[in-house]
Amino acid sequence: MSMISPKPKAVLTLSSFFSAADILVNQTNLGRDALIRKMLDHLAAQHQLTDTDKYFNAIIERESSSDTVLSRGIALPHARLESLDKPYVAVATSSSGISFADNKPPVHLILLVLIPSDQPGLYLQIIRSLSSILRDTETSKKLTQMSTPEEVMRFFERGGLVLPDYVCAADIMDNSFDFLRNNDNLKSAIDSFIAKKHSEIPVLDNDDDMVGVVSAGSLLKVCLPDYLLWMSDLSPIINFEPFTDVLRKEQSSSLSDILVKDFPAVQMSAPAISVAAEITRRNCSACYVLNDKKLVGVIDLPLFLNKIFRE
Repeated sequence: MSMISPKPKAVLTLSSFFSAADILVNQTNLGRDALIRKMLDHLAAQHQLTDTDKYFNAIIERESSSDTVLSRGIALPHARLESLDKPYVAVATSSSGISFADNKPPVHLILLVLIPSDQPGLYLQIIRSLSSILRDTETSKKLTQMSTPEEVMRFFERGGLVLPDYVCAADIMDNSFDFLRNNDNLKSAIDSFIAKKHSEIPVLDNDDDMVGVVSAGSLLKVCLPDYLLWMSDLSPIINFEPFTDVLRKEQSSSLSDILVKDFPAVQMSAPAISVAAEITRRNCSACYVLNDKKLVGVIDLPLFLNKIFRE
C-alpha cells in the first residue's frame, strides 16, 4: 500500500502582496503625508478600494503615536482595518529622501501596508521578512537607482523575501533592558526599584546568563516575614521596625536573599503565542526572552498587547 506524502506548505513571499503596478519610483518634493496620500490613491485606483480617507487617517494616527521608520532608510507606514479582507501593499522609492520622523534621516524606500484587523501577526511577519534588506545599509539607495517599477519588482522577486510561518518571541521583544549582576548588593536593587520605577529586575551572572529576578515584592517579604503577615493586629509595629535590619545591611547583603530563580522565560525562536501562555500560566506581567541561557530581550504585558492588538 503506497503512502501519499503530504503536499509541501505553500511559501508566502512579500512580493505576493503587490505587483509592479503598485510601485511608484523616484518620488520627489513630497512630505510624509502627501506621499502616503499618493500611495493610497494609487492603491485605490489599482484595486478599486474605497474609504481612502479612513485609511489615510488611520495611518497618520499610527505615525503620530509612533513613527514606522525601521532603519537603513526604510519606512513601513501601515494600518489595521476591519473593512479589508486581504492585505494590500504599495511601494515607493525616493532618491532625494522623504522626511518621515523628526530627528531621523530621510527614508528612501517606503512600503505602505493595509492589513485586515483580524491578522495581527502579518505586520511583524513582514518586518521579519525584511531582515535581509535591513542588514544591507545600501539596499534602499540601490532601489532608488532603479528607474522603472518593473526593475523594483524584480529586485523583490529575486530577493525571495519569504514571510516566516509564525511570529516568534524575538520579533516582539524589547532588547533594551536594565539588569543587575548576581554579585550586586541589596542596595543596588532598592535603588533600581526607586529610581527607575521597576517592580522586577533580571539578574545576570558575569557570562550574561540569566540566573533569576529580583522584585520589590520579594524585598517586602524579607522585611515582613510570614509570622508578621499572620498577625491580625500590627498596630504595635508603627515605625517600620521590620525594615530596620534590612536598611542596616543593604550594602553588605547580597541579592541572594530576594533572588527568585524560577522565572517566566521562553527561547527567542519560540512562537509568540508561547509568551502569552507563559504570562497567563504564571499570572505575571513580563516574560524574559533567552538565547540558550543568555538574556536577549523582555516582553512585558503592555508591549505584548500593543504588538498583537494595535501594532
